[in-house]
Amino acid sequence: MSEIEIIQRIAARGDGITASGRHVAGGVPGDHVAPDGTLTPGPHHVAPPCRHFPTCGGCQLQHADEEALRQFVTDRVVHAAEGQGIAPETLLETHLSPPRSRRRATLHGLRTGRSAVLGFREGGSHRIVDMRECHILTPELFALVAPLRALIAAHGGRQAVDIELTLADQGIDCLLKGIAAEGLAATEALLDFARDHALARLSLDSGFGPETLWEPEPLTVTLGAVPVPFPQGSFLQPTPDGEAVLIEDARRYLAGAETIADLFSGLGTFAFALAGPRKVLAVEAAREPHLACKTAANMRGLPVLTLHRDLFRNPLQSDEVSRFGAVLLDPPRAGAREQVAQIAASTATRVVYVSCNPASWARDAKLLAEAGFRLETLRPVGQFRWSTHVEVTSYFTR
Repeated sequence: MSEIEIIQRIAARGDGITASGRHVAGGVPGDHVAPDGTLTPGPHHVAPPCRHFPTCGGCQLQHADEEALRQFVTDRVVHAAEGQGIAPETLLETHLSPPRSRRRATLHGLRTGRSAVLGFREGGSHRIVDMRECHILTPELFALVAPLRALIAAHGGRQAVDIELTLADQGIDCLLKGIAAEGLAATEALLDFARDHALARLSLDSGFGPETLWEPEPLTVTLGAVPVPFPQGSFLQPTPDGEAVLIEDARRYLAGAETIADLFSGLGTFAFALAGPRKVLAVEAAREPHLACKTAANMRGLPVLTLHRDLFRNPLQSDEVSRFGAVLLDPPRAGAREQVAQIAASTATRVVYVSCNPASWARDAKLLAEAGFRLETLRPVGQFRWSTHVEVTSYFTR
């Protein structure tokens, strides 16, 4: 290469790409790349707001401005669809969650002599970045970082501690994995920590599953105006604003449907938002979220029926799918190939597919397209701000 090149777009893993296909770490559209690899920032290259970037693995794209970040999220979804020969009739505006909006995260801590480090791991490494600021966590979660660091310094062992934090209705749910409350003094110290920092729940996992140590009142998360019990480690959309966009899209897509099958339903994020004039069947494989959804629905007398079923090993069959006016699915990252094949073979005419992986979504979307479905509407969603993690809502009809 003997000429200066210009970064055209951001690749799936966050590198900039030139027209010749050259990948350049830290490049964003408009940056210039010299023959020797020197990068000259362009109009979309900005100063990262956080001192820990790019070492911290929590973010990969803080050097991209709002326009470049939005285009990256859009391209990830559109290119995945195009790669399978699919194009939406309508591409909705890409949604980006704002800074300091992440309400759940897994951090890592390690005792180092008389002190400790705590934060996200470095990208591609087990080394922990000692977090002193964070522009993605909610202020409530970040306020707990320093106290947790002190706790691990006092009671951590030789192994790293995993810390799962979730902002629930009653406050912060904190699950510690790899720290043991051995003896009365350690137990009292953990209880004092939970009380002093007004935790909603503190749980320990010493390798045999979570055990609740502190929970002044039953923990819930509100889904569709319904307080739902929140089992330890359950899935929750990472940001409230992102969840609201996903739900509003689903409501609009499914207007007029009288019966809905909500597949991979979890705690009932979509089921409770859609139920009311409609009847919803919520199908989930994980036992605890299934029971939480069932309990909440029964307590409120809502038209949400729950079914405990592994949709990977035992998907709803085509004749079962055909009984519903519409189908909604929000599977794990691997997608839902077996279940989508049954939907394709059914008489279903309306499908809402929410996904956290554009690649697996596109592969499943191709199966629907081959069965006669058309992709009416598509929306890229970036709840994990400044990361390469992208989500999507989509609506298929035939």
